[in-house]
Amino acid sequence: MKRILSILVIAAVAGISAGAQNSLGSLLGGVLGGESSGTLGNVLGNLAGTVFSAPISLDGTYSYNGSAVSVSSSEGNVLTNLAGTAATAAIESKVDEKLAKFGVKPGAMTITFNKDDGSFDWKVLGITLPGTYKVGDGEKTVTLTFGKKMQFLSMTGNLESTANGAKLVFPVNKTANFLKKVLAQVGQSNAEVATLLKLADGYDNYKLGFKLAK
Repeated sequence: MKRILSILVIAAVAGISAGAQNSLGSLLGGVLGGESSGTLGNVLGNLAGTVFSAPISLDGTYSYNGSAVSVSSSEGNVLTNLAGTAATAAIESKVDEKLAKFGVKPGAMTITFNKDDGSFDWKVLGITLPGTYKVGDGEKTVTLTFGKKMQFLSMTGNLESTANGAKLVFPVNKTANFLKKVLAQVGQSNAEVATLLKLADGYDNYKLGFKLAK
């Protein structure tokens, strides 16, 4: 038991990310062996990136670095967060393909947050969309409120720090509505946006957003 606690302390200090699930499972396997080690490793892996994720105060300019997806899976009466797994990676790949068709590619979109006055400027597809933002819930959520150009659209999502910036995910219908309004601003067809809503069929609590590199 002391060896297990030591591993957990080391993992917490190191700030395990969701991508370290397999490594953690392997470590526990060496201590416990058998099925119990795999189960505990999976549980800790699902917690990694949430329990050990540091809060973040948005400030400065962030560049779009790919889509971000959050989904859950029901197994019996247990709802498991699949963030950072092969399932979400596959969905993100499909989303990236769709967004690229609209011209939304890594580096082609930026968001500048001004912590002093709570304003932001979202630059995408050659236009600038101003608004205000508010970080809440222990710096784990953010609410973006756009100006008149976006019909005062407001969307609240989850905020998470990453190794090189931040990740924002919103309920998928909110993100889809945002994209439709952006495409309308630049005169592009938004018919394909509806397909984004279906890319995570079979999963629960589908949220879609953006990885941002600072």
